[in-house]
Order: sequence, then C-alpha cells, then structure tokens
Amino acid sequence: NTVAMGRLRAKQDRFKDFGRNHGACILIHGDAAFAGEGIVQETLNLSELEGYKVGGTIHIIINNQVGFTTSPEEGRSTTYSTDVARMLQIPLFHVNGEDPEAVAQVLTLALDFRKKFQRDVVIDMYCYRRKGHNEADEPEFTQPVMYRLIRQHPRVYEGYLQNLLAM
Repeated sequence: NTVAMGRLRAKQDRFKDFGRNHGACILIHGDAAFAGEGIVQETLNLSELEGYKVGGTIHIIINNQVGFTTSPEEGRSTTYSTDVARMLQIPLFHVNGEDPEAVAQVLTLALDFRKKFQRDVVIDMYCYRRKGHNEADEPEFTQPVMYRLIRQHPRVYEGYLQNLLAM
C-alpha cells in the first residue's frame, strides 16, 4: 500500500505535479486483509496529510467472504470489511461482483469522484472464490456448505452471457 502510493508521490514530485493530477494508485485488497492488516488503516490515515497526498487512491476489495479460510463473523468485529475506511469522509461502494455492468458503473463513479475531489474511494466487490483461499487449499474443510453451493453456481461469464441473450 504505502510503497505503491509513495512511488506515485515521488513521480508526481519529480515531475512537479503538485496538483496531483497525473497518475493514479489502484490498490487491490482481500476483504480480510483490508479489515485486518494495520497497514491499511495507517495508509488511509495518512492519505489526507499534505506530505502523503497522491490525489486519491482507488481501493478495490475482492470480498470473497472467506478471509484466510475464516468466515467474516470470526475474522472481524465489524459488519463490513470496509468499516475501517469510515474514518474518512469518502465513498464506500458495495457492488455485486456477479454483475459486470454494475461493477463497471461503480468503477466509473469511483474514478470520477477521485478525479473531481482528489480523495480515496473504496469499492467492496462482493463475490466468492471458486477454488478456495489458494491453489493448495481445500475450502470444503472450513466452509463446506458455502463451497457445495459455489460448485453448483454458474460462473460469472455464464450468467452474464445468459443476461445478454435474454435482452
């Protein structure tokens, strides 16, 4: 987080972009990492300080509902993984990852907000991980009911194709 933002800030300073109009930092987080890693909160806290501003960062959370094989109720004390970002007055978008049109619309809104107000934006893309936490993980050990349902669920591109054909 801070390395990517620091690199952008250094480039902006080097090219005398003191208005922070050129370049953008896009960070991709897992839901458990966004809520549980202290560096995220620290990065958000520094984002409005003059010495650290980069013109806003786009934070995209891939919210697969199973952080490090733990359900949200066992991994954080808040309702949403984005609650740590509530310390800033920035938009927190929650979008269904199975609706590509909605995801595209939210991304457009986020980019427009960032450009106009030069502030961070958080997108919480609610989805699931078909293969578990990583390629060596067997997700049915910790989430058997969820992963039985996921196996039967059509893939995003199949649902999107059916939606397009129905138009």
